[in-house]
Amino acid sequence: MQTKRRAVKRTDGMKDGRPVVNSSQLIREARQVLRIEADSVRALSPRLGKAFVAAVETISKCEGHVVVTGIGKSGMVGRKIMATLASTGTPALFLHAVEALHGDLGMVRKEDVILAVSYSGATDELTTLLPAFRRLGVPVIAMTGNLKSKLARHADIVLDVRVKKEACPLNLAPTASTTATLALGDALAVALFKLRGFTPKDFAQVHPSGSLGKKLLTHVSDLMHSGGSFPQVTEDTPVRGAILEMTAKRLGFTAVVDSRGRAVGIVTDGDLRRLLQSKTNFMDMPAGQICTKNPKWISKDSLATQALAVMEANSITSLLIADSDGRLTGCVHIHDILKAGVA
Repeated sequence: MQTKRRAVKRTDGMKDGRPVVNSSQLIREARQVLRIEADSVRALSPRLGKAFVAAVETISKCEGHVVVTGIGKSGMVGRKIMATLASTGTPALFLHAVEALHGDLGMVRKEDVILAVSYSGATDELTTLLPAFRRLGVPVIAMTGNLKSKLARHADIVLDVRVKKEACPLNLAPTASTTATLALGDALAVALFKLRGFTPKDFAQVHPSGSLGKKLLTHVSDLMHSGGSFPQVTEDTPVRGAILEMTAKRLGFTAVVDSRGRAVGIVTDGDLRRLLQSKTNFMDMPAGQICTKNPKWISKDSLATQALAVMEANSITSLLIADSDGRLTGCVHIHDILKAGVA
């Protein structure tokens, strides 16, 4: 009986002019990249000292913007650093070094601080801007891997991001160096975050569409049903009238109020089903007699997350809203909260 021979993958040599590399080799190479980049970031920690503190303090006292500038891969990293600074409470903008030479330098004001990113520290377009920054009188913080470069010599503060080698096998493509620069930019942003006492609420203010922003900025008043959309009947309204109100407002309940507009109770779909099981003639009974007493309520100024917590704790789907005098002003339904993306 003949058996098929298993194909054996080649692990070396060439095929169609390209080296043959198997999956194990790919994984091994990728792990090597991660080790090199992790070591490069780890090596930054012992270098943090007076220069880093000076950079943080200089930026914290800035009355304008942190103007991050650079080109190429350093410019791309600079854009991310700028975005991180801005999103954590430090006003920042990005200035492309080339565009700055053709008019965008007008973005810089004397109240600003320059954060110049260049691993070599010798980028012509960037170093050409140094005299202009000096004339404006703005502090220059350099992030560079070459402490003897022109950028380092003319900067007020130098942050050292040098790496032993790039993760690129040819030691050419910016890899470990860009990762190290990015990590130091994050360290700078977080240190400023701590120094300023940046809070979750502050974070939400600059992320209004994010999940945290919605949780911290969405109030009950933003989602409440009020006026003609709020289901309510008086305590002497017959049950048939309460049912009509519930049907019209389509929230599965109606509030029952007294003559001063305060909550007497609430009639829900569940209350009506239970009545059907226990009574035959109840349609003419007053709503105040069959309602669930002492309903849960909340202030319209409360956060939607607080309303959701009350609903979950009490296994209810709607919550009444009352003013400081206890008068009902509306309600909020769990579907409104979920639809708003607050949960």
